[in-house]
Amino acid sequence: MAPGSTGWQSARVSDAASSRPSPDGPFFEELAVGQVLDPAPAVTIGPGEAAAYQAICGDPLATSLSRPLAEAVTGRPGALVNPALVLHISIGQSTVATRQVIANLFYRGVALHRPVRLGETLRSTVTIRGLRELSRREDRPARGLVLLGIHTTCLDDGATVADYERCAMLRFRDPEATTGHDDDLGGAEPDIDLDAWADLAPDWDAAPLRPARPVDPPDGERRTDPLRDTVTSAPELARLSQNLAAVHRDRTLGPGGRRLVYGGHTIGLAQASLCRLFPDTGTILGWQSCDHPAPVFEDDVLSFHHTVLEERMLDERPSGSGRLRAVRVEVDAERADGSTDAVLDWRLVSWGA
Repeated sequence: MAPGSTGWQSARVSDAASSRPSPDGPFFEELAVGQVLDPAPAVTIGPGEAAAYQAICGDPLATSLSRPLAEAVTGRPGALVNPALVLHISIGQSTVATRQVIANLFYRGVALHRPVRLGETLRSTVTIRGLRELSRREDRPARGLVLLGIHTTCLDDGATVADYERCAMLRFRDPEATTGHDDDLGGAEPDIDLDAWADLAPDWDAAPLRPARPVDPPDGERRTDPLRDTVTSAPELARLSQNLAAVHRDRTLGPGGRRLVYGGHTIGLAQASLCRLFPDTGTILGWQSCDHPAPVFEDDVLSFHHTVLEERMLDERPSGSGRLRAVRVEVDAERADGSTDAVLDWRLVSWGA
């Protein structure tokens, strides 16, 4: 499946072209397939946002840290925004649909169609693409799954920046309400076809990214980053990205009174680990799939494991150069009680030297 292509469409379309939910909603039973939610405020990503994100995740992606290097690689003036921060802003804008989220299950077909430079402004639209009510149990509140289609554009030129789906679990406002929603929402497709991603590779010069000692990770070998990382500043990242999900700000809403960490926070730390192990990375083209098998909480200590699935050189192109790399990143979380859980299974495509 091509990046950015979801492969899922509903036959039902809401009569309403848009909806303005209440400040504490929407709840699951208030949504309809085809509904387009009022957008969150547009966000201009400047040096302040970039610095705050860097303080939280510490990503060593060289093209987002060094303006001279970014200009040498891209052939254009201006500093690049870390692609993870771009997606954090996009995901945060999509939370107009998920203030009442219980958990985010997966992302699907996340594709970055163009880089973003400091000073550019992003806006996202959110469409309800599917709904499935979950079976009731006495030990938990009524809940359902919603499939969101998210489209992010740059207001400066109108170009598409990102396009993808995510599946979230939402609460009901009325625990006795029933909706009959039973859509097949599908799942993430983990297999990566690099041919399908080649068109998203930038026409950049990869030579400035080549380290003195070449990075040559063997395909299929699982490598563990020796540097673990502790999850801190979770509410700060939620606020920075305008993430409105209450469970990421109010610990009383989380399991056992623990504040649930926004899933993208784990992804941001995982990308930082990826760039430590593969310093020849120039950018991330997208996420083929991204599953959250268990929650992450503040002060969890994360371990990162990377497996290169496939690589392909692009030097035969008439313009640009570089390498596509398909990588699986798995993350484990060590809890305060000493237990360990797998919390992330992320499959991505990067471009670099």
